[in-house]
Amino acid sequence: MAYKDSRGSVKRHTAHKTILVVEDDDSIGDLLVDVLSQETPYEAVLVTDGFQALEAVTTMKPNLFITDYRLPYMDGIELYDRLHAAKELENVPVLLISAYPPMREIQKRKLISMTKPFELDDLLDTVERLLA
Repeated sequence: MAYKDSRGSVKRHTAHKTILVVEDDDSIGDLLVDVLSQETPYEAVLVTDGFQALEAVTTMKPNLFITDYRLPYMDGIELYDRLHAAKELENVPVLLISAYPPMREIQKRKLISMTKPFELDDLLDTVERLLA
């Protein structure tokens, strides 16, 4: 896969990386997937709740999870706990996004988080840091 960096140089990625986006708001989820697909060399996959995320990881191993905190059925912290309980996923980084982040739980787990609304450039920088 090839892409151009900020100076117009062609770069090649030999490793295919996937980001699993867990977001129940269709417009935000679609925006995240579109931005990640257009502005990074990574594949972004969208699911709308924690159960779908747990199902998705039975057939794929994402390199990064981006999850909303307020999700139907289970919140983003519970999803994080369940994902990281699996040996094969315990080292996959998580970016938690929320308009109302649970700071105590985020700090306890040493998670990276962003508060909605956020700048897309900040999101992209954070994704690059987490996947570097």
